Amino acid sequence: MEDIKPETTESAKPENKKKSKKSLLWKIPLFTILAILLIAIIYVSYVFLTYSRIGDNKELEITGNAEDKAQTGVEYTAVTYNIGFGAYVPDYTFFMDGGKESRARSKKSVEECTEGVANVALDNNADFVLYQEVDTDSTRSFHVDQTEMIDDKFSDYDHVFAVNYHSAYLFYPITKPHGKSNSGILTESRFDVTSSLRRKLPVSTGLKKILDLDRCYSISRIPVENGKELVLINTHLSAYGTEKGQGNAQLEMIFKDMKAEYDKGNYVICGGDYNHDFTGDSREKLNPGSDEDFDWTQPFPADIIPEGFSRCTDYEDGLVASARNTDIPYSEESFTVVLDGFLISDNIECTYVQNLDTGFEYTDHNPVVMKFILNTTAYNLE
Repeated sequence: MEDIKPETTESAKPENKKKSKKSLLWKIPLFTILAILLIAIIYVSYVFLTYSRIGDNKELEITGNAEDKAQTGVEYTAVTYNIGFGAYVPDYTFFMDGGKESRARSKKSVEECTEGVANVALDNNADFVLYQEVDTDSTRSFHVDQTEMIDDKFSDYDHVFAVNYHSAYLFYPITKPHGKSNSGILTESRFDVTSSLRRKLPVSTGLKKILDLDRCYSISRIPVENGKELVLINTHLSAYGTEKGQGNAQLEMIFKDMKAEYDKGNYVICGGDYNHDFTGDSREKLNPGSDEDFDWTQPFPADIIPEGFSRCTDYEDGLVASARNTDIPYSEESFTVVLDGFLISDNIECTYVQNLDTGFEYTDHNPVVMKFILNTTAYNLE
């Protein structure tokens, strides 16, 4: 009897294989999507779980060899300089400004830029230097400790460092992530700093807070021969992380401390990067015909400056930009503005102020140099 085989055609088997392959092809992208989603959840959790802020009124460590008191009637020189973590050579562009780069180009470049910004201040015979955006151990600056490098150059000065920005590892841009950042503000004083306090600034409360970690200012006290103090404030206000609802909360806090010191009869200097158009009109004057407008170029709110204080903007050699936008390499077409400067109490005479045109050789900022005299007959010194 002839064997009878089940009806299973040859064509049925390939069809099953096709179905199996299609099923597998659907699973592969699904697994990929799920894996990417899981990685994203883990990363976002990492960023938020590691988010923290340093508390307010933190005493800062003072190192160095300075011993002298400041004197009245003597002309001194102060410099404020944002050093841009040693990355911004003239043709450098930064991804958060619309440029392409996220890190300094090399460790050597960071070291050369750091040495350059130190030499600029020393060449101007600075008695006091307020540096901002100084890295201590960051991916973006090849883990160069810029505080150590600068302090070594200012060997006869007192040194005060305050953390102003630290972040979790930023995995962007993907090809060369910005990485983990540890950065702050550094004050150098040729005169004895008896104490220094770190004040915690208000920052954004929403998601933007991740871009605005640990904003602060430092208050350093230098004794004056007449029994009063020179109160030196170093600050770097928010740029990328600000919210409109935040208003002028950061400046209002600083101004409150400045006014309290002035009311005691102390001399007060506040210098730094305000991330505001410091003169109020430099954006228009330096970029005629341009309609470029950024959160960090809004006019400085002159109407809230407390009585007894003023901005030093009577520039000796005319208006020179103190910062450039880094969407393109520096050129005549670059957007520039004045973000940096000094505010002083009216018991201090500003004898000279100028934003130096360095061609943005070492950073995306130019230094501001101010010469001043502590008046012998000053407010509340009786």
